[in-house]
Amino acid sequence: MGKKRVCDPSEGVKPVIIMLMAEAVVAGANIFYKLAVIDGMSNGVLASYKFLFSTAFLLPLAFIFERKSLAELTWKIAFLGFLSGLFGGPLTLNLFIETMALTSVTFATAMSNLIPAVTFIFVVTLRMERLAIRTMAGKAKLVGSVLSLGGAMILTFYKGKAINFGSTNINLAKHEADHHVKKTHALLGNQVLGSMLGLAYCLFFSIWNIVHGKLSENYPYKYSCTALMSITTSIQSIIYAIIRERNWSEWKLGWNIRLLSSFYTGAIYSGLTVVVFTWCIQVKGTFFMSIFLPCTLVYVFIFGYLFLNERLHIGSILGSLIITIGLYVILWGKAKETKNSTQGQKEGDEFEAVENRPSDFLPTVVIIDQRN
Repeated sequence: MGKKRVCDPSEGVKPVIIMLMAEAVVAGANIFYKLAVIDGMSNGVLASYKFLFSTAFLLPLAFIFERKSLAELTWKIAFLGFLSGLFGGPLTLNLFIETMALTSVTFATAMSNLIPAVTFIFVVTLRMERLAIRTMAGKAKLVGSVLSLGGAMILTFYKGKAINFGSTNINLAKHEADHHVKKTHALLGNQVLGSMLGLAYCLFFSIWNIVHGKLSENYPYKYSCTALMSITTSIQSIIYAIIRERNWSEWKLGWNIRLLSSFYTGAIYSGLTVVVFTWCIQVKGTFFMSIFLPCTLVYVFIFGYLFLNERLHIGSILGSLIITIGLYVILWGKAKETKNSTQGQKEGDEFEAVENRPSDFLPTVVIIDQRN
């Protein structure tokens, strides 16, 4: 008898379980963002502490596993790191948190699923990628983008009846609920403004997707690359927060939700999940990882109901569902395009993708923030 084959950890249900747990961590970060803002913490201060914790977690990893990467650090790479930090840090995170503050955790999370559609529209507009409407891949990405944007419109302008699942009698955001009456009159305005900020978040994230893809190509060290971005983002976030928030008492962290939110979103979310997502990409590929993205929305539905007393409405469920369908259609189109490209473009002239397209819309860039 031959030797018994050792089970490969990349096989079976292990990657699935790990990804489901990682997406729960992402959803938890969104809840902590909301709780910190409700507690009165400044967006800029929260972002600063988050990236400081993230840097403290990632720097040792880069030093331990990729020590030689420092010798290859050039001014060009440092500049790309600066741009990656700018678009992936203060801009996107502050827009995401502000979207959440004006609407809800569920709404902001659903809007983040528009990133693939916005990225596709952005790169086609800049002619970084051709539409290739004659191919199935091109049609799928176009249809998926239209579905996603349509779902966002429903999410913004159609509320519908509330769905009552009962109450858990747990509301960690209770003192926000005390002002519900005052906020009701401005609800539609907040929803529209929140949608605009959410779209701006998706746009800047799309730009970051492209910039960070270039950074990864020139500096192929996953931990060092992410640590470089965290360092530049920390500096930018601190400068932005100091300009915006002159009250130094706002920077004090006690043993409260502000410290917990900063630590969780920085060290656990932006730090630990880097390792998890990187492992998943290595053993299963970027497409496998990306199919779990809508799980975050499901977790946020559950967490928001359990801990924030957020009520679901028909409009939010319908809009989120359409956005998710659009996301999967885009991912299917992208997977088909990649498969055709790998097979040497067997479809001939019908396949019209160019080489300098951003890396798979949702590659390692999702590791850090994305969904913020």
